[in-house]
Amino acid sequence: MEEGYGLQERRQTRNVTHVEVLQVNSNSHLPLDVASMDLVKRRLKQRHIQICKSLNVLPLNLFDHFPKIAGTLGTGLFLGTGGAIHTAGPLGALIAFALVGSVAYSSLCSLGEMTSLAPISGSFPHFASRWVDPALGFAVSDLLKFYVPVEISGAQILISMWDSHHAAVYTVVICIVICATNIFGVIYFGETEFAFSILKLILIIGLIIVGLVIDLGGAPNHQRLGFQYWSNPGVFAGSGLEPRYPALDNFLGVLSVITQAAFAYQGMEIVAVAASETQNPRRNIAKAIRRVFYRILIFYILGVFIAGLIVPSNNPQLLEKTGINAKSPFVIAMQNSGIRVLPAVVNAGFITSAFSAGNSFLFCSSRILYGLALRKQAPRFLTICTRKGVPIVAVLCSSAFAFLSLMSISSGAEKVFNWFQHLSVMGGFFGWLSINLTYMFFYRGLQYQGIERQKLHYYNPLQPWLSIWGMVWCILFILINGLNVFWHFDASSFLTSYINIPLFFGLVLFWKVTRGTVVWKTDEMDFSTGIPSCEETERPEIPPKGFWQHVAAVLF
Repeated sequence: MEEGYGLQERRQTRNVTHVEVLQVNSNSHLPLDVASMDLVKRRLKQRHIQICKSLNVLPLNLFDHFPKIAGTLGTGLFLGTGGAIHTAGPLGALIAFALVGSVAYSSLCSLGEMTSLAPISGSFPHFASRWVDPALGFAVSDLLKFYVPVEISGAQILISMWDSHHAAVYTVVICIVICATNIFGVIYFGETEFAFSILKLILIIGLIIVGLVIDLGGAPNHQRLGFQYWSNPGVFAGSGLEPRYPALDNFLGVLSVITQAAFAYQGMEIVAVAASETQNPRRNIAKAIRRVFYRILIFYILGVFIAGLIVPSNNPQLLEKTGINAKSPFVIAMQNSGIRVLPAVVNAGFITSAFSAGNSFLFCSSRILYGLALRKQAPRFLTICTRKGVPIVAVLCSSAFAFLSLMSISSGAEKVFNWFQHLSVMGGFFGWLSINLTYMFFYRGLQYQGIERQKLHYYNPLQPWLSIWGMVWCILFILINGLNVFWHFDASSFLTSYINIPLFFGLVLFWKVTRGTVVWKTDEMDFSTGIPSCEETERPEIPPKGFWQHVAAVLF
């Protein structure tokens, strides 16, 4: 691979003796070369990146009776599908998850291409600052604070199935363990996530297999289901918003599920956030992104399809507001088919999934905060690192948000979980939107400066159409996020659904006014300063030997 993708001449003119190199342009206050201050170390391996990316975003959307405003990562595919099937029907839910999956894929492809050129601290908020406007990077980074507490609240709710009298103890223990895992070092984080993600992989594949067995009549009751629930009660289910117009009601049901499905998918961008601490980042992240299409197809689309076969959309258990297991169509199907042991095991698996997701999001938020501090968009003391390369102050500051989950002790876990869902989902939508918008600027800048995308470790031939597709749908997701409140208005639901819109534009305006930033011009975009060359980041690839190493290479 050619060094720097045609950037060799730019690198030769760069003065690397300076602690910071300030680009001479209309955003001259933004430091681009912070290599001498960036003390994190590349200790994550390919298997850590592959498995964390593919699994830590799998959701546990616990309370489907809440408004379909879902939130961030790690809270629920195999629980959330119950509410999706009830609202839109089996085919409606499948359409919604497939559509949102395409948007998630487009966002990750856009991010992967930018990360392939620049595997540096800060990830997509820094890319937005570097190639669009520093105000955009500042705003989008500040909307990602509630990922960790929503996962901890979800884990607490799941634990309450067995013990609801010691919620405070469980919450504090989970917070401390998650924080400690991130404080000890990235290698401990990577190994912990790898182990938990293997468990989630087993859980996901196991649920799909059990669902197939139930559908084909292999359960204790030996009842073959086939596609009977697609015939009765039908492939679509109305949302109940316009019962006088069935076709419109079915369409509104699908729209409601789109926002819920978006919550399930959000979080895949963690694969790029870890780039600055990944060994061989360009090669390994490129491999992870190339495989994401098949993982979406298998884990999400197939999971929703199987769930729609084994539970009817009018099953009353899908509407229960108590009993965590009742929210999972897989557990409902197990109970109805006479399987008595697995539900508790599955619930334990969901707890590890929520814990793992919270662990990943603390890592993600701390590294974004660290990247901001490196470039003077956050206080400088946040750049302090330990000898092992852990940005300890950024981790501790990000950990403080985890303890917001203690609000559930007084206000109720379900209510607090719903609050954090509402707040975090819009942050995720704006994150996707900023990724695709940034890619459009990135694409134009490369074209104008004559840099060939085809020489990157990863590029997608469908660009820029993928980013356009993702950008359009993200705007629609933001607008329909609180769809139900326009039929049944509720002030708190409306506020939590849309408060992030004025907050986002307020943050953009604040940074533009206080720092005097402007949108980057194509001839001013910098694609080399502070970006390590391929020779600096990539080591020779060691080919797998033996059967098991080949299997591991395919999976991870």
